[in-house]
Amino acid sequence: MHYLSPDRYYSACLTFGLHSNLLSPYSTWQLYKNRYKPRLSAMKRVEFLGDSLERLRDFPEIVRKESGVPLHKVQLGLELTDWKPMPTVGPGVREIRVRDAAGAFRVLYVTNIGERLYVLHVFQKRTPQTAKRDLDIAASRLREIRERGR
Repeated sequence: MHYLSPDRYYSACLTFGLHSNLLSPYSTWQLYKNRYKPRLSAMKRVEFLGDSLERLRDFPEIVRKESGVPLHKVQLGLELTDWKPMPTVGPGVREIRVRDAAGAFRVLYVTNIGERLYVLHVFQKRTPQTAKRDLDIAASRLREIRERGR
């Protein structure tokens, strides 16, 4: 059986004109919560380092949503299908890639330190190769959390 994400389920219902109490946002959340109920208790806490959260909020709305869904899946302990390892930043660092008409956007995160999901750096990519400055920012933030011994 194929499961739709709550947002897509609700959007599909609105698109096809299926309006009822069962399809309200609250009901959609209930379906989502029941689907992932065993995982909600084991959900990792997200910690945005530096200016990552502010930068993410500056992204276009569609990019924020397309970045947020994969982050939430990682929080739940699910494996992503579209990610890239970033060994140049450090072991266990992964990159979420989002493309939009406005350009390419990246979210660098790590989950193998403690019981948290650390968002190291968020940026818009302007060249085909990731800028050294962005890699250095993420690497320094990774060193910082490893030194704190979290």
